[in-house]
Amino acid sequence: MDSISLIRPDDLHLHLRDGDAMRCVVEDTARQFARAIIMPNLKPPVTTVRQAEAYRERILSCLSESSDFQPLMTLYLTDNTAISEIKQIAENEHVHAIKYYPAGATTNSDHGVTDIEKVYPLFEYMADLSIPLLIHGEVTDPEIDIFDREKVFIEQTLLPLINRFENLRVVLEHITTSDAVAFVQNGPETLAATITAHHLIQNRNALFENGIRPHNYCLPVLKRESHRQALLDIVASGHPRFFLGSDSAPHAREAKESACGCAGVYSAHSAIELYASVFEELGVLDKFEAFASFNGADFYGLARNTGKITLEKVEWVIPESFAFADSEIVPFLAGEKCNWKLKTV
Repeated sequence: MDSISLIRPDDLHLHLRDGDAMRCVVEDTARQFARAIIMPNLKPPVTTVRQAEAYRERILSCLSESSDFQPLMTLYLTDNTAISEIKQIAENEHVHAIKYYPAGATTNSDHGVTDIEKVYPLFEYMADLSIPLLIHGEVTDPEIDIFDREKVFIEQTLLPLINRFENLRVVLEHITTSDAVAFVQNGPETLAATITAHHLIQNRNALFENGIRPHNYCLPVLKRESHRQALLDIVASGHPRFFLGSDSAPHAREAKESACGCAGVYSAHSAIELYASVFEELGVLDKFEAFASFNGADFYGLARNTGKITLEKVEWVIPESFAFADSEIVPFLAGEKCNWKLKTV
């Protein structure tokens, strides 16, 4: 197969940052994807509809005049989120979900929820108004092994949540374990999950190949090979409640290559090509369009996109770095070969 065409996809989990940093990365997503769910963990976080609208306008101002890319905004859930904000989301065409970060779980999550039961009353309103809850599914207890934090979160937090709020639509973001695969696969129709390219491509060995590899460090952290295989198996199955969410998260080189490096992998530059390579290796390119273009839109209740993109079977090398504000950024798999290339018009 020399090329594949698919309905223009959506990235249902994306970090764009803000200001000059955002200006350097947003076009990478816009040339591949029609829409993206934009994460709200800025400094300070996006906690109100008014702030989300302002952030959306800043994103749009960074796009070329010919771009029709649409950012789908989210709010950052805190202990103090007001019910009035939930009601405003239901009336707003640009804000599509609320993101739950356990406090301290990942980059810029210090304002996250300290005890999920504190915000249970909000979930009742969200369920009634059909507003999705997007979850970073890890416990933050330092006594829990970092490789077990997703599994424990599912057992201790997510299962009681799903059982209590049967109508609440939940997306378990960037899943990394066979436990998460099984939980979503066997869960209700109101439960879905996003899967990143880097968790499909790498296992935890990639963190330690010939030394520490900070640009492969992300949260949730890469897991053992058996968990990666579970992710591959579920995307190969074509299950409709698993879909594309890159979790592309740009950081300057010096923020990654430091004594306390930031968590996050920048994959936006070649995201759709990397996913295509995975599906080709699995021998299921026929399942790729649904994963990238249909499943997420259907779960969010969005109209499917109508335009198309074409990927060509061309071997090329991912650049070693890109400009990033006053620094540079090292992309995922920098310097390595990719077998698919987005055709430019």
